[in-house]
Amino acid sequence: MSTVALITGAASGIGAAVARRLSAGGVKCVLVDMDGEGAERLAKELDGAWLAADVSTEEASLEAVALAEQRYGRLDLVHLNAGISGRVDLADFDLARYRKVVGVNMDGVVFGVRATMPLLLRSGGGAIVVTSSLAGLAAFSGDPIYTMTKHAVVGLVRALAEPLAAQNVRIGAVCPGFTDTPLVADAREMFVNAGFPLLNVEDVAAAVESAFYAETPGTLLIVQPGRQPVPYRYAGVPGPAGGQRPPRQD
Repeated sequence: MSTVALITGAASGIGAAVARRLSAGGVKCVLVDMDGEGAERLAKELDGAWLAADVSTEEASLEAVALAEQRYGRLDLVHLNAGISGRVDLADFDLARYRKVVGVNMDGVVFGVRATMPLLLRSGGGAIVVTSSLAGLAAFSGDPIYTMTKHAVVGLVRALAEPLAAQNVRIGAVCPGFTDTPLVADAREMFVNAGFPLLNVEDVAAAVESAFYAETPGTLLIVQPGRQPVPYRYAGVPGPAGGQRPPRQD
């Protein structure tokens, strides 16, 4: 029985690289992207399934899971990769743009986890990997709203790690640095002229594949040019002076 993966933001960039890498290993892929033509083209290349959809809507994730179940009868791996840059100026605020960024980068992850969990559980468990960013771990002043959304999904991954692991579903995230994708296409020349190395999508795809099988739930893999992916470690937070632990909220 083949392993089945669902990938959002799959028509190009990191998502497409992950789809090609998994497919080369025999994984059947369900590809989701607003670029329906791109998703269809890649699905035909990989003999997979595809859906043109906007992940900022709950219906998109539900339809994608229904497609996976109809086509393959199961789901094992989920890569919640869809994302857009912020480009929201707080001084000249564009509410529609703000809602779009939050919808894709944050809501799309929440909707994706919620929609995929039932089929993952019926399939015996599996793994979810979210594409965050170094901006999910450090302050990136160049795009504060994007930074906020990526911090949010890191927090979600960390908080869900323990309860999902108890249900035999691992969740983790990859946090790549600047990567040569359509997301940074407008700034690519600037990076090149400055001699700043960009990650290639194949390196990030390899990190995503390893994140699926990370032993520690909630693993956040930092991916940087010329380095092996490394798990990020948070410093401990000081507790009450008496050393008490907060009560469990089951």
